[in-house]
Amino acid sequence: MIRRAFTEHPASVGETYFQHMGMAFGFGGRMVLAGLACLLHGVLPFLFKRTGRDCVATLHDRMVVHRDRRQAPEEALPAMDRDRAPLRAAE
Repeated sequence: MIRRAFTEHPASVGETYFQHMGMAFGFGGRMVLAGLACLLHGVLPFLFKRTGRDCVATLHDRMVVHRDRRQAPEEALPAMDRDRAPLRAAE
């Protein structure tokens, strides 16, 4: 039961526990740095003009667009995006 709590989600995205930990640490580190850049941008608006936007776009690409290809396309979309999938395909 306890073991499943640590392995079920990583397995659902095609990763081991340690692979998932590494990915999560990488994503979290990037988000922390981008968040600090956004805070600095708030005080000094001439700095880090695109850092937050670029970080979000990069992480979205890594997490959603290039996730494990063994999943069915419908399963690869987060629940909130499933309703928009036909619209995206038509764009």
